[in-house]
Amino acid sequence: MTLVELRPLTIGPITVDMPVVLAPMAGVTNAPFRRLCRRFGAGLYVSEMISARALCEGNQKTDHLASFAPDETPRSLQLAGVDPTYVGRAVQRLVDQDRIDHLDLNFGCPVRKVTRHGGGGALPYKLRLLEAVISAAVDNAGSVPVTVKMRVGIDDEHLTYLDAGRIAEDCGAAAVALHGRTVAQLYSGTADWTTIARLKEAVTSIPVLGNGDIWEAADALAMMDQTGCDGVVIGRGCLGRPWLFGQLAAAFEGRPIPDPPSVAEVREIMIEHAELLVEWFGDYKGIREFRKHTAWYLKGYPVGGAIRGRLGQVENLDQLATLLFTLTDAALPPENIRVARGHTRGPQVVALPDGWLDDPHDDLVAAADGDSAASGG
Repeated sequence: MTLVELRPLTIGPITVDMPVVLAPMAGVTNAPFRRLCRRFGAGLYVSEMISARALCEGNQKTDHLASFAPDETPRSLQLAGVDPTYVGRAVQRLVDQDRIDHLDLNFGCPVRKVTRHGGGGALPYKLRLLEAVISAAVDNAGSVPVTVKMRVGIDDEHLTYLDAGRIAEDCGAAAVALHGRTVAQLYSGTADWTTIARLKEAVTSIPVLGNGDIWEAADALAMMDQTGCDGVVIGRGCLGRPWLFGQLAAAFEGRPIPDPPSVAEVREIMIEHAELLVEWFGDYKGIREFRKHTAWYLKGYPVGGAIRGRLGQVENLDQLATLLFTLTDAALPPENIRVARGHTRGPQVVALPDGWLDDPHDDLVAAADGDSAASGG
């Protein structure tokens, strides 16, 4: 196994023991999931995407998604927006209300309903707009560090990551993170880690983090060794695998990596996760939020299809526990450790505003409704 010198990750005034960041994922990285992951290992655990406009307008759903457990620290939130005014106001509101310790800006979302308004992974193509949005966040953040997460570009003909990284650095961002895929790729193919290495060479005064295809602890060490990046961002690799953060901690510390849990051990983690969601969202919404996780938790384990289907329709915690205790204990077959979970679709034709690719230096901004009034992706 590759050996990498363990260095804490420092982002502005925040230092975390492990150079590991939980990637914001819509409908996943809410407070209960962050709490569960934190139990397994140290890191920076970021909220799911929050809309700047929705936050400014006091959207009730958004306010709840932007909430943190009383003992959660540091409080790390990802914000998305295409309008510098909305972004600045949202950041000012969060800071004035003492709601965050770290702010991440979303410039990597590949979802069509985001990119067609010039948001997410489409926005870095407009260099002036990118600079304005980052500056609005940094200028209103005070002592709260602002980081940037992005993709390589819109497609192979419109790469943006090097310019975007330099702009983020010049605007005062505390770190940049790069997913080694284009928006057009979505989640297809493999992440190009060489782009992370190039970004590390171009951005020298702040940490550069790598994201993409980290399915097990050895992948994180390999990425850092091959690219020289300062830390890793974990996305789909932790879906149904919150214990990955414990395996990462062991790997970075040079300890033996624990084996994946057996079905019986996974069952206890699933029940804990569901209980946390019910406590946070209430009985009805909480158990429905958990349904999608059942398939991820049991992916690769020798569990029959019939029980998987029933678990995806559970109505309450008692029903969940009853079904789970019918499962036979078994280990995860080694050949299934790297099985993909979460989104696998792609490539796609990227949806963009009219004229978006005409000139990266023009002053074109998204339509008036470009900032979504809803959060969560």
